[in-house]
Amino acid sequence: MKYLLLVHHNEDTFSKIPEAQRKELLVESIQLCHQLDGNGQYVHASPLQPEATGIVVRVRNGKATVTDGPFAETKEQLAGYFLIEAQDREDAVRIAKLVPGARIGTVEVRPIREITGLPGEEECP
Repeated sequence: MKYLLLVHHNEDTFSKIPEAQRKELLVESIQLCHQLDGNGQYVHASPLQPEATGIVVRVRNGKATVTDGPFAETKEQLAGYFLIEAQDREDAVRIAKLVPGARIGTVEVRPIREITGLPGEEECP
């Protein structure tokens, strides 16, 4: 089963971490991706640009509204993700504990809903 591990942290706090330590967190994340790939559990992963670089698109009653970020007054922002294959929830949680971002923020573990009809997807049972 696929799980999305959503990595959240405080962007202001993260920017105050010394550059060498931030680079080490990235190196650890890349190493984790290689470890997961070796176990057949890696699907995809990537850090995200800061929240202020994003936009929100809403369509209500046929009218689109586009808003530049930041979007919410929150302590933590979505910083990146790991899309993994896990045997079950407990396996996904075990992997989430290995994510370096969990040491400076939080990792939300969410199962992916399997649906049919998407490009490149095989039919689901």
